[in-house]
Amino acid sequence: MYVGPFRLVNIISTGQTSQIWEAIHDGERRRVAVKLIIPDKLDNVQIALLRREFSVGKQLNHPNVIKVLELFEGRREPCLVMELFAHPNLKQLIGKGHERLAPLAQKIILNAAQGLAHMHDKGWVHRDVKPDNFLISPEGDVKLIDFALAQKRKTGLAGFFGRSSSIQGTASYMSPEQIRRKAPDSPSDVYSFGCTIYELVTGKLPFTGTSTNELLTKHLRGSAPKLEFFNRNLTPEFSQLVLRMLSKEPSERPELEHLQRELAAAPVFKTAPKVPA
Repeated sequence: MYVGPFRLVNIISTGQTSQIWEAIHDGERRRVAVKLIIPDKLDNVQIALLRREFSVGKQLNHPNVIKVLELFEGRREPCLVMELFAHPNLKQLIGKGHERLAPLAQKIILNAAQGLAHMHDKGWVHRDVKPDNFLISPEGDVKLIDFALAQKRKTGLAGFFGRSSSIQGTASYMSPEQIRRKAPDSPSDVYSFGCTIYELVTGKLPFTGTSTNELLTKHLRGSAPKLEFFNRNLTPEFSQLVLRMLSKEPSERPELEHLQRELAAAPVFKTAPKVPA
């Protein structure tokens, strides 16, 4: 099966609206990843999101961010061509047992923070930071993916008064200001990253609900359980840092530049974790 010059070899992953294929460019003999919209999901909205992902991704260049190579628009549907990094995402790995990730947890967290910081340095807010959007190799190398919802950071009065037209993101990781449709800024990603780290080291989400409204209300006004409640081997300084990332007020969250230093300085565990047999 071909898409333009790319021969599709095998499916790496399937999402709600798209598939990622390992592919070979027959002319250049290079292996790449190709993102295709699932045929029955193909519409103008999905095509616009794919073009947005290309527009953002081509501006990013960092070892912890997936490299976007080109947008191929053939006769039928466009496809996004990226570097090949055929590894599971963090959500999939947590589902197999977060304890197995413990020996690599600090490396994963620091690499993920560096990739996210690069995106912010380029003026972009990801707006959908979650375990699903970090690919992880067996060695703990990380690639941040999926820039379809990314927006330019708002500054000055635009940042103070600006609003998004709709709530966008993933409810389990959504910051209070996203829920209130405020203009995107880096503290929103820090909050979502805090939810991601919380799940990585505890296997639990900071907030759950029987309905979307209940879940979003907890993000707005609830207090997340202390991380030690789920994992007694976490250090107090690390647990407190993650809870600061989950502060309701954006100004109370650590800025990503400082957060990277704090994450590097704060040991995650009291005693070195062992991989379960």
